[in-house]
Amino acid sequence: MTIFLSILRGINVSGHKQIKMTDLKILYENLGFKNITTYIQSGNVIFENATAKGISERIEKNIEAKYGFNVPIIIRSIDEMKEVINRNPFLKEKNIELEKLHITYLEKDPMQENLDKLKDLNYDPDRFYISGKEIYLYCPNGYGNTKLNNTFFENKLKVKATTRNWKTTNEIFKIMKS
Repeated sequence: MTIFLSILRGINVSGHKQIKMTDLKILYENLGFKNITTYIQSGNVIFENATAKGISERIEKNIEAKYGFNVPIIIRSIDEMKEVINRNPFLKEKNIELEKLHITYLEKDPMQENLDKLKDLNYDPDRFYISGKEIYLYCPNGYGNTKLNNTFFENKLKVKATTRNWKTTNEIFKIMKS
């Protein structure tokens, strides 16, 4: 069995797309996943399964059937999360405030033609670095004040995306390792 993280986009935000974590855990149990743990109310679920194949589609279908709305699901294995933590380029810089770091998780690798649309964009003081299926963000004025949000990257890269702050990313990884 492999340990996975599913990251749900846009649930329990401002009273929209409400799903209780206890109900979400039951939904995952009904899908046959094992050792299920949720972390905070924003839709982070750690679980074990034999394969990654088809996980996000199964979860999305079951959420839509039960709740009547679509929730994009992004999956990462424990090995992928380890790489996410280790690859953060901003950690090598001086004077980086860790609470201003975020990771935008992409559903899949973006096409090169869409990546090219971003190479000359400058949103100082906010900065981003794309590495595979992750975008590392540094937002000195806060994520709530940046233009580099999920919608921005989804529109430019044509892939589903969801963002977690650096602290949450690290806490999730700790849970995955335990």
